[in-house]
Amino acid sequence: MTDPTLPAALQTAFDAAVARSHTLATRPDNATLLQLYALYKQATVGDVQGERPGMTDFVARAKWDAWAALRGQTRAQAMQHYIDRMTALAG
Repeated sequence: MTDPTLPAALQTAFDAAVARSHTLATRPDNATLLQLYALYKQATVGDVQGERPGMTDFVARAKWDAWAALRGQTRAQAMQHYIDRMTALAG
């Protein structure tokens, strides 16, 4: 998932933060997990794609809404926010 338009140091720090997310001592609360999911998607894919899931699919709809809230944020900004959030969580 390397993007040649992003600074290499940012990509490396983001990849390290993603790896660190799998080794946290305690599981973050659902709101934090949703935020991390949205930041990850914005950083790796860009603006939200596809149609908003139906009302009966609560999890998919919450994920889509969280990601859609970041619409317009650059990939680099999303990466930096993800890194910052993981740094705060890892302590």
